[in-house]
Amino acid sequence: MKHIVILGDGMADLPVERLGGKTLLQYAAKPMMDQLAKEGRCGRLITVPEGFPPGSEVANTAILGYDLNKVYEGRGPLEAASIGYEMADDDLALRCNIINLQDGKIITHNGGNLETEDARLLIDYLNETLAKPINERQGCERVKFITGIQYRHLLVIKGGNKHITCAPPHDHPNEEWRPLLVKADIPEAQETAELLNELILKSQELLPKHPYNQAKAAKGERQANSIWPWSGGYRPSMETLMQQYPEIKSGTVISAVDLIRGIGHYAGLKIVEVEGATGLADTNYEGKAQAAIEALEHDDFVFVHVEASDEAGHDGDLELKLKTIEYLDQRLIKPIYEHILKMNEPVCLAVLPDHLTPVEMRIHVGQPVPFLIWHKGIAPDEVQQYDEVSCVSGSFGLLKLQEFMQTFMNIDKM
Repeated sequence: MKHIVILGDGMADLPVERLGGKTLLQYAAKPMMDQLAKEGRCGRLITVPEGFPPGSEVANTAILGYDLNKVYEGRGPLEAASIGYEMADDDLALRCNIINLQDGKIITHNGGNLETEDARLLIDYLNETLAKPINERQGCERVKFITGIQYRHLLVIKGGNKHITCAPPHDHPNEEWRPLLVKADIPEAQETAELLNELILKSQELLPKHPYNQAKAAKGERQANSIWPWSGGYRPSMETLMQQYPEIKSGTVISAVDLIRGIGHYAGLKIVEVEGATGLADTNYEGKAQAAIEALEHDDFVFVHVEASDEAGHDGDLELKLKTIEYLDQRLIKPIYEHILKMNEPVCLAVLPDHLTPVEMRIHVGQPVPFLIWHKGIAPDEVQQYDEVSCVSGSFGLLKLQEFMQTFMNIDKM
């Protein structure tokens, strides 16, 4: 049996008064997900271990069956793997957002929906005007910025200490940024914390001078006027999914997000890039669906990740988040399901989010998420639609962390 996971990042939510007290999954028109829930079996999943932040790097790694206490090193190393940067043993890699600050507050974590082509200009500018002087001062290549996708980039500190506290910018919209500067957790990390704060402060002097931001300012638009490094770590040590699950001979990950590609890289999955995949609501759903269909023809395991709902949640855009759920249902899940029905080989399909990104909070929340598992001939439970409330009565009950993957991979034996 082949297996495919379709993950709507941040798709789950809390009850919204404007929707009559319903969650977005309860309110949205999503006939395909509801059909799969009715024909399949459902449950809820704890995706964030105690003591870990409710981020996508944690939740997606747990969903794929990994013990975070053994493999977690933060987002930075995962995104380094996706970009193709081979980390040295003494590299500290951090996710580096380019964000928008106004009046001393973090306004948006994404630099005003920064495009990759513009971001590349800003990253090159930072390497020349910010990293280069520091490297010359220290007599080595201590600091390096590496372009990622849109507002998501990489900062590498040679010889950096990972024992620091960094605030994820998407968790602090409209908050004062100065109290959120990097702090050392141990004395040995003080130099790293001071260096990172120096980079943040100097970036705020330099970025507004770049022609891109000057043009934005002239139009009265949000500028990409500060870097914000966070979630740093060293090169992780992870077994591949093939080593953990012998029934998986080969697999593919499909995502527009560096973080997810990095997890896939360390999990031993092939990374498939889809033209027009943006990580936003305008992503190429049809292209991702076709890539998944093609992957199912030759791989045993396919992981399809769609970021759009999470971004809409962080922006607090209720209408847009509803649309992303409906797009996922009809433009991605439906064609994949219809293809699976025609396949000679049995396929098991799962749909779930990694965490909640409530539109009225605009941050990640680590509550249990609803999931469904379907394959031809599965004995259905009593759940009639897919949402946070209905799945409480699902036959899988409440699973924790690695239990999802163990259940998913052994569903034909149950």
